[in-house]
Amino acid sequence: MAYTQKQVDKFNRQKYIVELEKISKNLFRMFRNENMGAEDFLIKFKQLKKKLDEKSDMQLDSEYHQHLKTYIEKLYQQTCCDNGFDAKVFDDIREAEMSNLNRLQKLKNGASYKKEKHKSKHKNEDWG
Repeated sequence: MAYTQKQVDKFNRQKYIVELEKISKNLFRMFRNENMGAEDFLIKFKQLKKKLDEKSDMQLDSEYHQHLKTYIEKLYQQTCCDNGFDAKVFDDIREAEMSNLNRLQKLKNGASYKKEKHKSKHKNEDWG
């Protein structure tokens, strides 16, 4: 059975998104780990980024995934492409980057809360 181009594109997009989210989870885990050094971070981040680069670049519709992709690219430029990146810089950016990753997670989870049509219904109700 041959797959249509639309099915192939959807499959590739899903694989790309899974890879993006895998990188974000690993980044958070690495920043949270106190024993993680700058060298270990660079090695692991380069491996993750290499896997992402092997996948063909996809058009992402979700605002969260667009922001996540830009964040990963920016962080890669700041860390792996910077020759001055060392343990001191890694410790300095650790908290800020964990905060940035949390903001991205909030953006992802923002859609899972009440829908707009339900918010207006409860806003006008009195409590007694």
